[in-house]
Amino acid sequence: MKGCSERLLFLLLLLASSSLLSAVIAAQQTCPADLDSKCDGGASDDDWEGEFFPGVPKIKYEGPTSKNPLAYKWYNKEEVILGKKMKDWMRFSVAFWHTFRGTGADPFGAPTKTWPWEDGTNSLAMAKRRMRAHFEFMEKLGVDKWCFHDRDIAPDGKTLEETNSNLDEIVQLAKQLQGETNIKPLWGTAQLFMHPRYMHGAATSPEVKVYAYAAAQVKKALEVTHYLGGENYVFWGGREGYQTLLNTDMKRELDHLANFLQAAVDYKKKIGFNGTLLIEPKPQEPTKHQYDWDVATTFAFLQKYGLTGEFKINVECNHATLSGHSCHHELETARINGLLGNIDANTGDPQVGWDTDQFMTDIAEATLVMSSVVKNGGLAPGGFNFDAKLRRESTDVEDMFLAHISGMDTLARGLRNVAKLIGDGSLDDLVRKRYQSFDSEIGALIEAGKGDFETLEKKVLEWGEPTVASGKQELAEILFQSAL
Repeated sequence: MKGCSERLLFLLLLLASSSLLSAVIAAQQTCPADLDSKCDGGASDDDWEGEFFPGVPKIKYEGPTSKNPLAYKWYNKEEVILGKKMKDWMRFSVAFWHTFRGTGADPFGAPTKTWPWEDGTNSLAMAKRRMRAHFEFMEKLGVDKWCFHDRDIAPDGKTLEETNSNLDEIVQLAKQLQGETNIKPLWGTAQLFMHPRYMHGAATSPEVKVYAYAAAQVKKALEVTHYLGGENYVFWGGREGYQTLLNTDMKRELDHLANFLQAAVDYKKKIGFNGTLLIEPKPQEPTKHQYDWDVATTFAFLQKYGLTGEFKINVECNHATLSGHSCHHELETARINGLLGNIDANTGDPQVGWDTDQFMTDIAEATLVMSSVVKNGGLAPGGFNFDAKLRRESTDVEDMFLAHISGMDTLARGLRNVAKLIGDGSLDDLVRKRYQSFDSEIGALIEAGKGDFETLEKKVLEWGEPTVASGKQELAEILFQSAL
């Protein structure tokens, strides 16, 4: 009798497990373009009544003395600083994926965020409702640009044709909402890292059919970005790298990647898309080694394959620190090589060794970032995209606004600090004096590329042992900190 009871209990548990698994699979299933399909569930894109954020007013500038958390303290978009309005220096953008597809899940825990408008499906109707919430959010935030992955805004279908049809339907709604709000994409991109087909990479996959599928997906994403009036298009190769060199033909993969990017350039021109193509470097995660490790590596790649005139760099600050650099270093490396095109505004945690995608709140870091932007003359047609997500423990709808307000205010404060530093001039003067010996006749000869070794040897014999001045690093730090 005991054995029968145990077998019965086992069968019941097995049945319960199967039901749970079926429920999970059902929640994750893809949906066809047909809105009448049972896959669409019970949701309807027009069944949401009223506002998505009824308790949140339009965010306004109230100044540094304001105690209102739902107000800008430093970002006054119409204020002119260093010859430009703040909104033109910043060109802020909301990232659709983190803001509206982020769930709070991590490798150790289930999702923690259940927004009121979500119905638990991945249907077209839900995608439409989500898009409407997204545009209301941007309007209330006062941001007129957004960024997206193709698969974040529309669900996968069972075939490429079905998937493209799904995307077309959502894009039509986005186009309509853009016309009503004057909001347009800062950039679009294709999600070439989540689907199992891309487990070995997309443009660097050893499977030619995967390479071709990725090409078809980028073709469509370029068309959609162009149709929506996007100003840029980004390539982030999250799986364009390797886990081990033992099974990898690195040269062949790099050649394939270059050919893929050249094909993207060709198609961009064919369809008349005048936006900037951007590459976003990252050293690793999810691969052990990603081919566009940092800005310098990416620059070398572009030079080798003759692509330097076709691409610029989208620098993500958290990726910079993962590669062992500061964000300021990566921005300066891109800037001095004429490659700085866009910034993914986020930061990481120095105690954590992965891509935490936090909103930037460090005033000193923001000041250094803005110093590069000012030296670059701005970022247009690029801008600042908030590729940042709420912490897993932040679960109120209001937190979505608070995070963006904080990030925008931090960068705005950084811009104001740069204006102070330029107005004071002491730090610039310190740097100028440090290199003033090159303002001499022999220095000018060297900088013109005409300082041959024989001439320089004669000068050394004439001068004797050089006197080397202090670097004044501590003074430079004091001058920088005085502006914060």
